[in-house]
Amino acid sequence: MATIVTNASGSRSIEVSESHLATIERYQLLRDLIDSSGFVDEQVLDKLKLNIRSLLESQSGCDKELLDLCLDVVYHPNMKALGLQNLVQLYVEWVKQREENGVSAD
Repeated sequence: MATIVTNASGSRSIEVSESHLATIERYQLLRDLIDSSGFVDEQVLDKLKLNIRSLLESQSGCDKELLDLCLDVVYHPNMKALGLQNLVQLYVEWVKQREENGVSAD
């Protein structure tokens, strides 16, 4: 379990589990999310929310892990642009660590 800071003062945070990161990887939720400028702002967060909502609506059965990611992280009241930026950084580090340990994507 990791903690990401969601505001500039550091007073708000969200707990992110390995299951959350694996769900991000499974659905490739961060792929092509951020444009070439590299800036994460509220529009990027809204785009992620819309992408997830579309996934949920298109599925015949609900994926519990995707719903957990929504409730625990993406739609968390503390989630802001800085939180998403920190989530992206955490995800990149998680993927890098898995590659170094020889763990492949499912």
